[in-house]
Amino acid sequence: MSGEVHVRATLARPFLAATTTAQVAYALIEVQPTQVLARVRVPVNVSFVLDRSGSMKGEKIERVRQATSMAIDRLDRQDIVSVVTFDHRTEVLIPASPVQDSRSIKDRISRIRDAGGTRIAPALERGLREIEKDRSGAIRRMVLLTDGQTEHEADCLRRAEDAGRMGVPITALGVGKDWNEDLLIEIGNRSGGTADQISHPDQITTYFQNTVQQAQNSAVQNSVMNLRLVQGVTPRAVWQVLPMINNLGYQPISERDVSVPLGELETGQGRTLLIELLVDPRAVGSYRVGQVEVTYDVPVLGLLGEKARVDLLLTFTADQAQLNQVNPSVMNIVEKVSAFKLQTRALQDIAQGDVQGGTQKLKSAVTRLLSQGELELAETMQKEIANLEQSGQLSSEGQKTIKFQGRKTVRLSDIDIPQQ
Repeated sequence: MSGEVHVRATLARPFLAATTTAQVAYALIEVQPTQVLARVRVPVNVSFVLDRSGSMKGEKIERVRQATSMAIDRLDRQDIVSVVTFDHRTEVLIPASPVQDSRSIKDRISRIRDAGGTRIAPALERGLREIEKDRSGAIRRMVLLTDGQTEHEADCLRRAEDAGRMGVPITALGVGKDWNEDLLIEIGNRSGGTADQISHPDQITTYFQNTVQQAQNSAVQNSVMNLRLVQGVTPRAVWQVLPMINNLGYQPISERDVSVPLGELETGQGRTLLIELLVDPRAVGSYRVGQVEVTYDVPVLGLLGEKARVDLLLTFTADQAQLNQVNPSVMNIVEKVSAFKLQTRALQDIAQGDVQGGTQKLKSAVTRLLSQGELELAETMQKEIANLEQSGQLSSEGQKTIKFQGRKTVRLSDIDIPQQ
């Protein structure tokens, strides 16, 4: 059986100049599970690792209780759930077990109370132990939520690496203002998961429910994109643009072939990538410059090593009217990735003490964001530029917003590309 995954390639510029110099070309690659899998629902094994420290008192701990209970409502007997709570101690509130009596589970969740300090690493370890108890092949996930700083950050990162080896992506969520965003980002990265900022406690429910639903929709697993290029075409970068902008990098296979692990593909979401290529000069004409091949498994249907492909075609011309043609949707995404790169370099400059250089890059990023209609993020960035010029520092909250919201400027509505 085939046709479970569709791959589409769209160029930012359909025509390149037939010149004597190398040029950069951008291709948007959409890897999307098809309607064949629309009703395929896979079992999940999820562990909620929840901060119950004293700083969670009030609305935050109440929202955590509500959000976890509502996430449980999305699970049933084929799913496994565990709940680990932590302050300066760790407690397995609900050992890993099938969701057979959701009322009893939610009753125990309702009794979570705030107390003590914050130690994340032991809680991550216990959550992984609970997940490891089930060997049924269910999709594994961990949801970590915290609002504070922790000691022994190196231990947290080691546990994140353990999670990555075990195939347990961690969704690391920070709520409030006082948590370490760099630590959570690294926990997400090392586990193969993600990190995000919850700006207000009432958003916790949405994040918890989305994490469970995304896992249930991930029937396509072990997907890998292989990019095979002809001589004279060199890969420069592979960016994920949905659901968050992220430099995926690539692994060389041979002189002109590279591989990019994509992992699970969520039905209805898939993965959208932006490939940046350096193309040597060519004479007027159309050329097949490469092929994108995605290999994947659908274990729930007994499918292994399936493949979907699309060719990359470039046309070189001396016609100025053709050279002026662009795909506005893809060019908009190229600009958003460029703005993100500026933000990232600006934060790096500031962290290294080059406040002036970082400030100038942030100003350039603001200009791009305003042209893209990203008014809220641009406003936040302008406030932080003022902070830098006055005190030489970013605010903690503003820095978090730049780091997290800057990765979400590409939306599904941007990927509105007519079939070619």
